[in-house]
Amino acid sequence: MGFWLHLSSSGLLRIPYVLPLHAANTLSKFFETNSFSIPHRILINTSNLNGAIFPTFVPMIDQATIDRIMDAAEISDVVSEFVTLKRRGVNMLGLCPFHNEKTPSFIVSPAKGIFKCFGCGKGGNSVNFIMEHESLSYPEALKWLAKKYHIDVQESEETEAQKQLKDERESMMIASAFAQKYFTRYLWEENEGRTIGLSYIRERELRDNIVKKFELGYCPDGKDTFTQAAQLQGYQMEFLEKTGLTIKRDDWVRDRFAGRVIFPIHNVAGRVIAFGGRTLKKDKNTAKYLNSPESDIYHKSRVLYGIFQAKREITRQDKCYLVEGYTDVIAFHQAGIENVVASSGTALTPDQIRLIKRFSPNITIIYDGDEAGIKASLRGIDLVLEEGMNVKVLLLPQGEDPDSFSRSMSSTQLQEYIEANQTDFIRFKTKLLLENSENDPVSKARLISNIVRSISVVPDAITRSMYIKECSSLMDVGEDILYTEIRKLMQKESDDLRRKEYRDQTARKLAPQPVQEQKVIKNLCEIEEREILRILLKYFHTEVFEEEGETPEETISISVGRFVIEEIENDGLYSDNELINKFVDLFRENLDNPQFKPSQFFINHSDQQLCQLASDLMSEKYVESKRWKKGGAFVESEDEVLDLLVPKIVQEYKLRKVKNMLSDLEKGIQLASDDMEKVLSLQNQYINLKKVEKHLSIQLGNRTITR
Repeated sequence: MGFWLHLSSSGLLRIPYVLPLHAANTLSKFFETNSFSIPHRILINTSNLNGAIFPTFVPMIDQATIDRIMDAAEISDVVSEFVTLKRRGVNMLGLCPFHNEKTPSFIVSPAKGIFKCFGCGKGGNSVNFIMEHESLSYPEALKWLAKKYHIDVQESEETEAQKQLKDERESMMIASAFAQKYFTRYLWEENEGRTIGLSYIRERELRDNIVKKFELGYCPDGKDTFTQAAQLQGYQMEFLEKTGLTIKRDDWVRDRFAGRVIFPIHNVAGRVIAFGGRTLKKDKNTAKYLNSPESDIYHKSRVLYGIFQAKREITRQDKCYLVEGYTDVIAFHQAGIENVVASSGTALTPDQIRLIKRFSPNITIIYDGDEAGIKASLRGIDLVLEEGMNVKVLLLPQGEDPDSFSRSMSSTQLQEYIEANQTDFIRFKTKLLLENSENDPVSKARLISNIVRSISVVPDAITRSMYIKECSSLMDVGEDILYTEIRKLMQKESDDLRRKEYRDQTARKLAPQPVQEQKVIKNLCEIEEREILRILLKYFHTEVFEEEGETPEETISISVGRFVIEEIENDGLYSDNELINKFVDLFRENLDNPQFKPSQFFINHSDQQLCQLASDLMSEKYVESKRWKKGGAFVESEDEVLDLLVPKIVQEYKLRKVKNMLSDLEKGIQLASDDMEKVLSLQNQYINLKKVEKHLSIQLGNRTITR
């Protein structure tokens, strides 16, 4: 339970009902006077009229809608509406819209989903960019993006049922993560998994590193072997059933994927949200592939198999290959082509296309050369074009699929074949549909209409004109005729869209929230604290330390996150910057959460300040300290020296804190010169801190830090 406190334009903060007595009394009197009943969620606005409290009910956007908006709002697509961007390696560069500059210092990272200006310092995700550029509050920025991507937003007060749903979603995520680890362990360590599941994988000639990369597994054959194991580990039947891992009918229970090789399905952040299972039985009545059912965490129309493993390479290559199935993706990875994803047997959807567009505007559809593959290619072309992407098509030879075809040649030969045989959609459709209608005017006219409909959905006018020119040349039809037909189609589309926008506009509420001014306190440890946060963002779960267990032979692995948090807590260290304290608190809360992905969590956080700081830290480049470089000697990469680097950073932070405290004590001694008892007390503290300073300096190699 709680109420909403509006702190700034970054959004709303939920405060629990556990309040100091005086605050609780004030609220109770207010509720009694104004006939409010607890518990309700209210907006408490303390930003004007001398902090007077004025409650109003807050319309909420449900989390599922927010997730859809965040998935659709590809950062380069959003920023490109206001800034001309040019690709520079894996990033994009442009002139900052927030301050005047002649030399571009504004960077957009599609892979990370953030923007950062190294001139004025502004940064964040797509929502933060719209908030800053359009001067909107967080909910308004979400609605702005929802309108851009034609996502309906239903606003309502968050109910207890919605709050419970959030908790259920996380429980389902945790159950899915356990299942993946169980299936993977069973494949490698149990006799049934090795003799049946691993044998099938060996037949497919998959290397161990590829199998581990995609976390393949095996579910034991039997009625409910997995379900019993999960329940013994404390996982509730409710969430095993909701994720589809277990099927329950009255008193009858069984494992959904029993006796199947398991293909875990990851979301963009790398969390397991569903599974695909392949049967190894020859029974014709048994489905060859079985997928998890739709759930609160898995919507197959919004998911692409392999996107987590492919996103970095898609950005680097600036191209994505789209195939049909799990094994097609895995086979391409084994062949050295990693920028590949699969629609997992479902018809391609706009949400899946937008997911690809977050990382590259270029897509090549690679499907089987049979009739089903041809139909799938034709269905997907218009959807891809409508999203403003550059689409090419490659149909494999008859009887081949991406899996078998990739194993029939070397990686270089496969790449060369794709480059030589992929074609744009006009030539693909023309060649395909003109084979049996070359001398039939009616069939030819139908083909031209088909191509014109595809061209009409292309949003960019220049690209559209180039397609028209190519179609005119191939089909021997005047460009003016094609333009006329396209204008008719576009006019109808425009009229429909205008009517929808008018309805949306009349329903919009423009009520920017006031921003509360905050007193700025100089943080003397900002450099050290930012470095600690950067390390936590990047290496939070990385295990690099060990300590003795209950026996001398037993060792316990310690992650970077746990080491840093415990070191800070043991010495009772806090920042003068409350935002940094909030950052650390969120890290602390997730120490035992293996599914916690720091960069994704903070970049997509509704608090603009947290998101801004995270994007700043992720944009900063690590520079090796001079102490690591001696006479031009070889310097290891950062992740190779974490066991040395992390303790050094923590010690530097402690030393900076001690020096600041010594400085404060010196000032205190001068001010208390007339109070000898107080002076002696402060001097004792000063002497003890000097000992700590000396100890830390020795640990750091007798380095000194100037104030």
